[in-house]
Amino acid sequence: MLASAQRFQPYALALLRIFTSLSFISHGTQKLLAFPAAPSWGMPAAFSLPWTAGVLEIVGGALVLIGFLTRPAAFILSGLMAVAYWMAHGSKGFYPILNGGEAAMLFCFIFLYIFTAGPGAFSVDGARRG
Repeated sequence: MLASAQRFQPYALALLRIFTSLSFISHGTQKLLAFPAAPSWGMPAAFSLPWTAGVLEIVGGALVLIGFLTRPAAFILSGLMAVAYWMAHGSKGFYPILNGGEAAMLFCFIFLYIFTAGPGAFSVDGARRG
Protein backbone atom coordinates (compact mmCIF):
# COMPACT_ATOMS: atom_id res chain seq x y z
CA MET A 1 0.00 0.00 0.00
CA LEU A 2 2.83 2.40 0.86
CA ALA A 3 4.51 1.78 -2.49
CA SER A 4 1.33 2.63 -4.37
CA ALA A 5 0.88 5.79 -2.32
CA GLN A 6 4.48 6.88 -2.97
CA ARG A 7 3.86 7.17 -6.70
CA PHE A 8 1.58 10.14 -5.96
CA GLN A 9 4.27 12.00 -3.97
CA PRO A 10 5.25 14.45 -6.77
CA TYR A 11 1.58 15.33 -7.29
CA ALA A 12 0.88 15.77 -3.58
CA LEU A 13 3.96 18.00 -3.34
CA ALA A 14 2.69 20.05 -6.29
CA LEU A 15 -0.70 20.47 -4.61
CA LEU A 16 0.99 21.56 -1.38
CA ARG A 17 3.15 24.03 -3.35
CA ILE A 18 0.24 25.44 -5.36
CA PHE A 19 -2.30 25.85 -2.58
CA THR A 20 0.25 27.17 -0.08
CA SER A 21 1.46 29.80 -2.54
CA LEU A 22 -2.08 30.86 -3.46
CA SER A 23 -2.85 31.41 0.22
CA PHE A 24 0.48 33.17 0.72
CA ILE A 25 -0.03 35.52 -2.23
CA SER A 26 -3.31 36.68 -0.69
CA HIS A 27 -1.37 38.04 2.30
CA GLY A 28 0.67 40.20 -0.07
CA THR A 29 -2.32 41.37 -2.10
CA GLN A 30 -4.06 42.36 1.11
CA LYS A 31 -1.07 44.46 2.18
CA LEU A 32 -0.36 46.11 -1.16
CA LEU A 33 -3.62 46.03 -3.12
CA ALA A 34 -6.23 45.99 -0.33
CA PHE A 35 -7.58 42.79 -1.88
CA PRO A 36 -9.63 40.94 -0.80
CA ALA A 37 -9.83 43.56 1.97
CA ALA A 38 -7.54 46.25 3.33
CA PRO A 39 -5.49 45.26 6.38
CA SER A 40 -6.91 46.45 9.70
CA TRP A 41 -3.73 48.45 10.41
CA GLY A 42 -3.94 50.35 7.09
CA MET A 43 -1.83 50.28 3.97
CA PRO A 44 1.94 50.16 4.52
CA ALA A 45 4.20 52.99 3.39
CA ALA A 46 6.31 52.27 0.32
CA PHE A 47 9.61 50.55 1.12
CA SER A 48 8.64 49.97 4.76
CA LEU A 49 9.11 46.51 6.29
CA PRO A 50 5.44 45.49 5.79
CA TRP A 51 5.55 46.79 2.19
CA THR A 52 8.71 44.78 1.48
CA ALA A 53 7.07 41.70 3.00
CA GLY A 54 4.05 42.26 0.73
CA VAL A 55 6.26 42.43 -2.35
CA LEU A 56 8.05 39.23 -1.33
CA GLU A 57 4.72 37.53 -0.62
CA ILE A 58 3.37 38.37 -4.09
CA VAL A 59 6.52 37.89 -6.18
CA GLY A 60 7.96 34.96 -4.23
CA GLY A 61 4.54 33.37 -3.90
CA ALA A 62 4.02 33.63 -7.67
CA LEU A 63 7.40 32.02 -8.35
CA VAL A 64 6.60 29.13 -6.04
CA LEU A 65 3.09 28.88 -7.51
CA ILE A 66 4.35 28.26 -11.04
CA GLY A 67 7.37 26.33 -9.82
CA PHE A 68 10.00 28.67 -11.29
CA LEU A 69 13.17 29.18 -9.24
CA THR A 70 11.23 27.24 -6.64
CA ARG A 71 14.05 26.35 -4.26
CA PRO A 72 15.60 29.83 -3.91
CA ALA A 73 12.18 31.48 -3.67
CA ALA A 74 10.98 28.98 -1.06
CA PHE A 75 14.19 29.48 0.96
CA ILE A 76 13.71 33.26 1.01
CA LEU A 77 10.03 32.94 1.92
CA SER A 78 10.84 30.49 4.71
CA GLY A 79 13.27 33.03 6.14
CA LEU A 80 10.73 35.83 5.72
CA MET A 81 8.21 33.85 7.74
CA ALA A 82 10.74 32.98 10.44
CA VAL A 83 11.54 36.69 10.85
CA ALA A 84 7.84 37.59 10.76
CA TYR A 85 7.08 35.00 13.42
CA TRP A 86 9.73 36.25 15.83
CA MET A 87 9.13 39.95 15.18
CA ALA A 88 5.32 39.94 15.27
CA HIS A 89 4.36 36.91 17.34
CA GLY A 90 7.23 35.43 19.32
CA SER A 91 7.45 38.45 21.58
CA LYS A 92 3.82 37.84 22.66
CA GLY A 93 4.56 34.43 24.14
CA PHE A 94 6.01 31.02 23.35
CA TYR A 95 2.99 29.09 22.09
CA PRO A 96 1.84 29.84 18.51
CA ILE A 97 -1.80 29.13 19.42
CA LEU A 98 -1.61 31.90 22.02
CA ASN A 99 0.54 34.44 20.17
CA GLY A 100 -1.30 34.30 16.82
CA GLY A 101 1.70 32.99 14.93
CA GLU A 102 0.40 29.65 13.67
CA ALA A 103 0.14 30.75 10.03
CA ALA A 104 3.62 32.29 10.00
CA MET A 105 5.10 29.17 11.60
CA LEU A 106 3.34 26.83 9.17
CA PHE A 107 4.33 28.90 6.13
CA CYS A 108 7.93 28.91 7.40
CA PHE A 109 8.15 25.14 7.63
CA ILE A 110 6.15 24.40 4.49
CA PHE A 111 8.45 26.66 2.45
CA LEU A 112 11.47 25.05 4.14
CA TYR A 113 10.12 21.65 3.07
CA ILE A 114 9.54 22.87 -0.50
CA PHE A 115 13.11 24.21 -0.54
CA THR A 116 14.46 20.77 0.37
CA ALA A 117 12.00 18.65 -1.67
CA GLY A 118 11.82 20.74 -4.83
CA PRO A 119 8.73 21.79 -6.76
CA GLY A 120 7.13 18.41 -7.47
CA ALA A 121 4.99 17.91 -10.57
CA PHE A 122 3.51 20.62 -12.80
CA SER A 123 6.37 23.12 -12.46
CA VAL A 124 8.40 25.28 -14.81
CA ASP A 125 11.55 23.99 -13.11
CA GLY A 126 10.52 20.41 -13.89
CA ALA A 127 9.67 21.26 -17.51
CA ARG A 128 13.05 22.95 -17.97
CA ARG A 129 14.84 19.83 -16.69
CA GLY A 130 12.98 17.70 -19.19
